[in-house]
Amino acid sequence: METKDFLREITEIMGVSGYELKVGLKINDYFHRLCDQTKIDKLGNVIGYKKGSGNGPKIMLAAHMDEIGLMITKIEEGGFLRFTSVGGIDPRTLPAQEVTIYGKEKVYGIIGAKPPHLTEPEERTKAIKMYDLFIDTGLSEEEVKEKIGVGDIVVVNRKLLELKNNYVSGKALDDRAGVAVIIECLKELRKMVHTADVYAVATVQEEVGLRGAMVSSYGIVPDIGIAIDVCFGDMPGLSEEYTSKLDDGPVLAIGPNIHPKVFEGLKKVADNWNIPIQLETAPGHSGTDAGAIQIARGGIATAVVSLPQRYMHTSVETLAIQDIKKAGKLLALYIASLDKKGLEELKCY
Repeated sequence: METKDFLREITEIMGVSGYELKVGLKINDYFHRLCDQTKIDKLGNVIGYKKGSGNGPKIMLAAHMDEIGLMITKIEEGGFLRFTSVGGIDPRTLPAQEVTIYGKEKVYGIIGAKPPHLTEPEERTKAIKMYDLFIDTGLSEEEVKEKIGVGDIVVVNRKLLELKNNYVSGKALDDRAGVAVIIECLKELRKMVHTADVYAVATVQEEVGLRGAMVSSYGIVPDIGIAIDVCFGDMPGLSEEYTSKLDDGPVLAIGPNIHPKVFEGLKKVADNWNIPIQLETAPGHSGTDAGAIQIARGGIATAVVSLPQRYMHTSVETLAIQDIKKAGKLLALYIASLDKKGLEELKCY
């Protein structure tokens, strides 16, 4: 299956943090085709195992499959629904969005706000707050209470849109595009000999505390853990210091969350195989699953490989398909380069 088709299929499945089962089952199907074994653990992480030829390290590739979303907090008079966020949603992006509410049955609605004509002058200069928004389903209060309850999950409706120059835009690309990178890596590894045992993990609940990465890395105990996520893409008004360019290749993070030898190994492979890469600084927490992987058990050598993405945590996240393919190839070549000697080198700086 083409990368775009894979992304279209998995981004349109609801998988808000803590509610990833359906998207996890679909990803498990894909891992099953490319791995020797697959399983879904007690928390919902999908884990694929691809056996190496022997005497190599254990390497874990982790990309989170959960997406940000909303949760119903109150049913108001007239059937209007109040809500809060699950994960980091910017309220400025919510007015006029079409949504699906996952209650006793799926109910469609829209997010409404006070018309600008009826706002006070001082309100017009302030950012809208989430508590000023509501969901309107068209149902009466009585009908809403029959179908929807407090705690029900809501997602913004958005289909994957193909843009020019092999760009795509949609929801949940953070970080199901990272899962697509793992798929590309596994495809590449079928053409290679590798001594390393590979654990491909689609993690849960990253957006609410890296919980899936904590559990899976504790269970796998890899020698090397690489988180695949997204980073800030270039756009007007943002400094080049904090952004990376779409379609210029994957991004390697540098900082205390990153093991220097793993970083050097990835960079060496990129240089040797002429894979374009970019660098980003992560002077503290990387903000990815690597934060949990690094401190699992007695400590794990980690790295972060990211995809430049515009409009993060919105329903129109945008990235370049070629960055996914290049990241997958880089990871596969890195894995193929690992041996017992390289594992020993990780133990000394």
